[in-house]
Amino acid sequence: MKLPNKGDFPAEAVEGRGVAKGNADRTSAPRTQSRTSCASMGLEGVREVARRDRRVRFTALLHHITPSLLVESFYALQRNAAAGVDGVTWREYELILNERVRDLHRELHTGSYRVQPSRRVFIPKGDGKLRPLGIASLEDKIVQQAVATILSTIYEEDFLGFSYGFRRGRGQHDALDALTVGIKSRNVNWILDADIRSFFDEIDHDWMLRFLEHRIADPRMLSLIRKWLKAGVVENGRRIPAVRGTPQGSVVSPLLANIYLHYVLDLWAHQWRRKHAWGDVVVVRYADDNVFGFESEKTARRFLAAMQERFAKFGLALHPEKTRLIEFGRFATTDRRDRGQRRPETFDFLGFTHCCGRDRQGRFQIVRLTVKKRMRATLMSIRQTLMRRRHESLAVLGNWLHRVVQGYYNYHAVPTNRKRLDGFRSEVCRAWRHALLRRSQRHRLPWDRYNRLARRFIPYCRKFHPYPEARFYASPP
Repeated sequence: MKLPNKGDFPAEAVEGRGVAKGNADRTSAPRTQSRTSCASMGLEGVREVARRDRRVRFTALLHHITPSLLVESFYALQRNAAAGVDGVTWREYELILNERVRDLHRELHTGSYRVQPSRRVFIPKGDGKLRPLGIASLEDKIVQQAVATILSTIYEEDFLGFSYGFRRGRGQHDALDALTVGIKSRNVNWILDADIRSFFDEIDHDWMLRFLEHRIADPRMLSLIRKWLKAGVVENGRRIPAVRGTPQGSVVSPLLANIYLHYVLDLWAHQWRRKHAWGDVVVVRYADDNVFGFESEKTARRFLAAMQERFAKFGLALHPEKTRLIEFGRFATTDRRDRGQRRPETFDFLGFTHCCGRDRQGRFQIVRLTVKKRMRATLMSIRQTLMRRRHESLAVLGNWLHRVVQGYYNYHAVPTNRKRLDGFRSEVCRAWRHALLRRSQRHRLPWDRYNRLARRFIPYCRKFHPYPEARFYASPP
């Protein structure tokens, strides 16, 4: 059973299991209900079996995809998401949902279901490059959501406590809090910010299926996942088959990525720090974003070399420019000052720049600030939208701004980030006034009138997230 996310390693909760081995010595889940088995026909029975025996392999899972689960999966999808190669939107499919679900259920269980390739689109990244996304057809999204629901029931019992990405009951702020508490409560003097290069594009299909076979022995379920991996994408009207990777943007990709890194990184890192590390080691992973804290520089460099060797076995590699080992922690500022060096370097994690600082009592404090590059990108997008919509009514545009700014606060309002959020609001106010001045040839908008307008529609940041320790230690395991 998992230990709570506290105790000897307060930033993590881990179960004592070794690196995954072969499948020959594992037991299989019972195919039918019996008096000697506690397994039921529902997903709760699957979860109970997975929790009770972490070595069991499930031989029959596809029958859990029922018409009711398909309907639930449909309503769990984003309603305004872009359409795939079939061109069917969520609202169009809702009109034929009841009759189409029965046919989709029959196709899945008779083997006549056919996977369609994803539609390739590109979105800009923060560094100016383009990120490729794969938009699956709507029915593929429905089936992927149903499969992800079933597989999550099993793998939520296997994933380690320091894995936070795309998991039920865990979010980005849980990972941020765990990292802050781990650095402050453990003897952490060095931070390894490890960036996996093109992770979703480099997932090896053969290894992915071998990892799934550690827990899944249902050939129909494995065949379905194999079809999604091999389906490929349609770009400029031409189908490109997939040799490696899983499309970013598909419903099942986050879960498959978690499973892949669970075996490649998580189990190995937990085993390595128990056998080879000197001093404290803190691990926090959110999807493919990884941060490791070490007590000694020697251990950190040994771990980095071992991780590079480990990744090479599974077709992965660390980004040479984005992967950094920096001195960071409660003693970093004084140690570097004594050596005549500058202040400690900072690192970015989940949209926040982490800095070494002090609170009002002079104690060590991790200062988290919105990443400047991301804030500039958000402001640029707001300016462009305001100029494009500047002729709309003040009420419509003001209500839109209110939602955008409040949504920004909802994520970035951490206690040490107030000054940067106040600056964000000021820039939004300036951008709106500039757009209003361009609505006509009359460049007149007195500041007293505009300030009343801004106070009405653009909110101030008044409610902040709790301090990491307060929320972390109050959260359930």
